[in-house]
Amino acid sequence: MNETIQHLLNHRSIRKFKTDQLDQETINILVRSAQAASTSSYQQAYAIIGVEDDTIKQRLVEVASGQTYVAENGYFFVFCIDYHKHVLAADLASGAVDRTVETTEALIVGAVDAGLAAQNLVVAAESLGYGTVYIGSLRNDAAKVSELLALPDHVVPLFGVAVGVPDQEPGKKPRLPMDAVFHRNTYTNDETMRQLLTQYEEETSAYYGDRTDGRRTEGWVYQMAASMKEPKRTYLRHFLQEKHLSRD
Repeated sequence: MNETIQHLLNHRSIRKFKTDQLDQETINILVRSAQAASTSSYQQAYAIIGVEDDTIKQRLVEVASGQTYVAENGYFFVFCIDYHKHVLAADLASGAVDRTVETTEALIVGAVDAGLAAQNLVVAAESLGYGTVYIGSLRNDAAKVSELLALPDHVVPLFGVAVGVPDQEPGKKPRLPMDAVFHRNTYTNDETMRQLLTQYEEETSAYYGDRTDGRRTEGWVYQMAASMKEPKRTYLRHFLQEKHLSRD
């Protein structure tokens, strides 16, 4: 097993960082690593916003349901779908791409591109000894995030990534059994999947029981049933339309 694989398998989210700030050279290396990720049809349909202003960080903490590590970290990145530069490029070439960037396909491409770039950045950061955590709760109020970061039309914030020197050593959460996510030729039948999920519920229940001294014992199955009972952030469809994305 090589060093890269060891870093990948040892990943865990860090939610408490020391006060050390990333220097500019490290920031540049992380962004260049993100840019080296695969991108659909060479579109590079994402933007990365480095948030350095303390006031903006504190406002983002409010959006992110009070998660203080959005502000208290070594550096904070916000990853966005970005087709604004494509609209400008088309204008420079005396063309137009408005209909294309408003399709569901474009939305998926932009989200995938941003996700690939972010994971490259995370792996690079962890290889340098930093800890990281994704912040999806920026979508609690994407309009406010868009306002704070002065995002133009065709640019939509997806999530943040906090990076810094770890100030905690959390346990590693057990992942689903491989057979629950890796299917050979056809999707696994329901009977087998139910067995795998039952097994995983027992494993994750034990994990949370140990982690909380028995105060919390529900595992992944019951967590998902509760957290996904009602749809979340349903306003996003309208917000995407306002930003001139995903109209089909």
